[in-house]
Amino acid sequence: MKDYQKRLATLLAQSGALLFRQGLRLKDGRPTPYFVNLGVFRTGRLSWELGRCFADWFVDQGLAGQVDVLLGPSYKGSAMAQAAAMALHLEHGLDLAFDYDRKEAKTHGEHAGKAGMFVTGALGPASRALIIDDVGTSMATKLELLDKVAAHFGAEAPRVVGVALAVDRQQTQAVHDAAGKVVEGARGADALAAFGQKTGLPVWSLLGIRQAAGFLRESGQNVLVEGQWRPLDDELMDRLAQYLAVYGREG
Repeated sequence: MKDYQKRLATLLAQSGALLFRQGLRLKDGRPTPYFVNLGVFRTGRLSWELGRCFADWFVDQGLAGQVDVLLGPSYKGSAMAQAAAMALHLEHGLDLAFDYDRKEAKTHGEHAGKAGMFVTGALGPASRALIIDDVGTSMATKLELLDKVAAHFGAEAPRVVGVALAVDRQQTQAVHDAAGKVVEGARGADALAAFGQKTGLPVWSLLGIRQAAGFLRESGQNVLVEGQWRPLDDELMDRLAQYLAVYGREG
């Protein structure tokens, strides 16, 4: 594992962003033994450290000189894009812009009459943008952001070079029956692969859940389990493995 991956896994554990608990459900209705919530990165230190992880990954991937704007989907992605831009400047001497979308178009002030959908104004027709977000279970948020970019800029839309996720859950999409109810135990399509096929964009992840759990298990770090802090044990690792055997994909 890269140093930034180990740091990110440690941050997930120490902050409680990664938690294990019986009875958890994903937004799509499926059961899950664990949850990842980067919304708990709500302090200056945690935000800065997450930004550093993104910045180190960005440089490691050789993206310097290929991206002008870090674009974060509102709301979590907006804070991540800003944190990553700050870390790139302070740690690597790269001064990139950042931008993020509005949930509703602004029709007053400096954007009166043009229904501005992006906040800072950094994103423009000549931009090369990298989307930054927390996780990508269904990739719906990223597709919505791309639709906003296309609708706002039309034929002069900036070039999006790809999507960078903090954590890859490494799982497939949900399967629904004719009534729209989620079918438990059914393996759906690979959301990241489907996104790539639809958009032609690569999807990168700083850290996969298998990597994160394996590192935390080996290093003996405490993780939030059933509301208490304790190391991951064989039972929890087996539970995760069984879950991914049903819903998981290689990533």
